[in-house]
Amino acid sequence: MISLTINGKQYDVDVSADTPLLWVIRDTIGLTGTKFGCGLQQCGACTVHLDGVAVRSCGVPVSSVGAKKVTTIEGLSAASSHPLQLAWIAEQVPQCGYCQSGQLMSAAALLAKKTKPTDADIDAAMSGNICRCGTYQRIRRAIHRAAGA
Repeated sequence: MISLTINGKQYDVDVSADTPLLWVIRDTIGLTGTKFGCGLQQCGACTVHLDGVAVRSCGVPVSSVGAKKVTTIEGLSAASSHPLQLAWIAEQVPQCGYCQSGQLMSAAALLAKKTKPTDADIDAAMSGNICRCGTYQRIRRAIHRAAGA
C-alpha cells in the first residue's frame, strides 16, 4: 500500500511502486481532470502540483511522492472560483479544452511564486505546456487578469 494526500484527502492505494502518479490519480482514485497527453513529460496536459511545484504526473512514479501533498485541477478550487479559472472564462481561453487543466496548474504555480509576472515570466513558466489550438495569447492575458484580481 502506498499512502498519498491528494487535494487534502488521504488515499491508500494498492499499486506498483513504479506506476505513474497520473494513472493513480485518474484510474485508481477516479479524478479525471488531469489529462494524459504524450506520456513523455513534454506536453504538460498532466500537470499537477507536488507541494506547490508544478510537475508532469505522467513521469512521476507514485513511490516518489512520499509525504508531499498532491493538488490536481479538482483541488485548485472546489467551486471553480479560483481567480485563474475565472480569468480563463473571461478571456475565453479554451477551445477544445484538453490541455486546460495542465495550463491552469502551471499558471497557478507561477502566480504562487510571482504575483505580478511579466510576459517573459509567463512565457518561461508556460513553455512546457502545449496548446494545439494555439490559445497562447489568451492564456497570457488570463494570467495577467488573474494576477490583477
